[in-house]
Amino acid sequence: MSLRSAFETTVELLPRPLDPVRSIKVKLGLLLVSAMAAGFAFFRWRIGWLAPGTTFGAIAIALVTSQILAHGMTRPLREMTAAVRAMRAGDYSRRVRATARDEVGELAGAFNQMATDLAAADQQRRELIANVSHELRTPITALQNVLENVVDGVARPDAATMRTALAQTERLGRLVAELLDLSRIDAGAHRLDKVEFPLAPMLGDVVAEASVAARGVRFTVDVSPPDATVYADEARLAQVVANLLDNAARHGPAGGEVRISASVGRELVLEVADDGPGIAPQDRERVFERFTRGERAAGGGTGLGLNIARWVVDLHGGTIAVVDGPGCRIRATLPATRTTTAATAAAPT
Repeated sequence: MSLRSAFETTVELLPRPLDPVRSIKVKLGLLLVSAMAAGFAFFRWRIGWLAPGTTFGAIAIALVTSQILAHGMTRPLREMTAAVRAMRAGDYSRRVRATARDEVGELAGAFNQMATDLAAADQQRRELIANVSHELRTPITALQNVLENVVDGVARPDAATMRTALAQTERLGRLVAELLDLSRIDAGAHRLDKVEFPLAPMLGDVVAEASVAARGVRFTVDVSPPDATVYADEARLAQVVANLLDNAARHGPAGGEVRISASVGRELVLEVADDGPGIAPQDRERVFERFTRGERAAGGGTGLGLNIARWVVDLHGGTIAVVDGPGCRIRATLPATRTTTAATAAAPT
């Protein structure tokens, strides 16, 4: 054990006689008086006599001085106490004046940062509840109207009516799945089931599903080389592609074309492009935030797809961003091969 650790351990074992005192200002005064009394006792023992008037006068001056100085020292602590009580009532606007450079000043600065973070988290929570409520209400209302029309005899339960009800049910399912992914993001879940798989068949399956949901939109796929394989979580990577295709189909022109290109070397470079107006440079980072939706949001988007796509790409150690057009082009780059460590660990012994 080092000398510093031994000293800290010894200090922790010392008694705390001032703990019952509820005011730190009184504690400082008692500390000062005790120190002066010990000093006067030492001098009386060495000298044999001290003037009582001088002794008590010095103690009184020390007490008054300590109380004046302690007022400024303890004011941030009182402000923090008041701010915490306000936070309990939901008010995160209170801040502490942090001008000192000592430990109390550092504590006040850390407290202000914590209050700012809590205010931001509370605002995000409120926005999440409002957005989720809105997103759930829309398909539920549409589904309820379809079913009421069928029950009242206004509409027949034919294939077209059932397809409308099915579309709203699928929309609810997508929203619930995205919210589950959102909860995994907030919980810090990051488990990936990485395997080596051929890229082209996976992209073909995702495009086939996207073609059913986005009727009238043409999808083209270009994989280089055609027999390329990647080492990744196949289900999560398919989710990224599906979200990018859904975003492109909703924000591109009706009857337009969505192009998927993928090139595989040491990295997988995956790009999805449409013929839409594109995204302004100042908005390119914001589109990956939660519940951010483009101008054409009538197609049932929840504003979570691109946020989840970034999460999956980040888990793989890659990057995703909006790049220059024409149209809207989103490019994801992530490792495509097994790392040396992973390959060694997976090799048979």
